[in-house]
Amino acid sequence: MSTETTDLTVLDRYECQACGYIYEPTKGDDKQQITAGTPFSELPTDWRCPVCGARTSRFSNIGGKGSPSGFKENLGYGLGVNTLTPGQKNLLIFGGLILGFLFFMSLYGLQ
Repeated sequence: MSTETTDLTVLDRYECQACGYIYEPTKGDDKQQITAGTPFSELPTDWRCPVCGARTSRFSNIGGKGSPSGFKENLGYGLGVNTLTPGQKNLLIFGGLILGFLFFMSLYGLQ
């Protein structure tokens, strides 16, 4: 496999619908000697899920790691929030909760 044609940052991950195992191309599959960087489409035809033994037809594309979650058609809606990565959404949500907690605690300082 040539590294010129495949960029590891854009490889999509696939999830087994039977057991929830996620095939990550950046890691490969050590149990079945699949090297890191092998896209899902280039897996051998006899490759099975290492957890439950399901065929590749039972896997669904869940996108690349760190990509915005949700359907690609809906990423343009939601005041720009839909284009945030899961990490950015976590920072926004939990940062807002911490800020709200600090404001609430500051009320105890009022005399």
